[in-house]
Amino acid sequence: MISRTAFPVLLACGLLMACNPDRPSAVTDPEIVQTLQEAPPGAPPGTCWGKDTAPAVIETETRQVLMQPAQVLDDGTVVQPAIYKTETHQAILRERKVTWFQTPCARELTPDFVASLQRALKVRGHYRGPVTGRMEPRTRAAIRAFQAPQGLDSGILSLATARQLGLAVVADPQSPD
Repeated sequence: MISRTAFPVLLACGLLMACNPDRPSAVTDPEIVQTLQEAPPGAPPGTCWGKDTAPAVIETETRQVLMQPAQVLDDGTVVQPAIYKTETHQAILRERKVTWFQTPCARELTPDFVASLQRALKVRGHYRGPVTGRMEPRTRAAIRAFQAPQGLDSGILSLATARQLGLAVVADPQSPD
């Protein structure tokens, strides 16, 4: 039996484990970085960030190397078979790559904002579900489908994508802010 005081701690631990960005799951994409309060070095205070990690691509090559040739008589009789050694070599074809990108903060992801996002993605042919105003796996998949051709393979909505869809304020270059 779990005590009433231990339950919130266990629930929080369970939620953090479910939100582990290194664990593949539909739960791992959005709001994770925002929940963990993580940002790249030098990020302005009060901004929210997402992180996309592309794993390294490693190639393993295994080959047989002749150590001693076979000893064969003139009539073709094998006196001693050849001796081979197996060598395995790994090479990194592509390094692991971490990409940070600014996102709308959680306070901005209201049901109205998410409904507008779903409608904007629906008009562009990426979202095929009902407009619910909730950030659900179907919405995240549509975000990923929209952002992937632009080089960001993530279900976390980037601020650049929100601006591109007309959902976030674009900074005025003439403004002193």
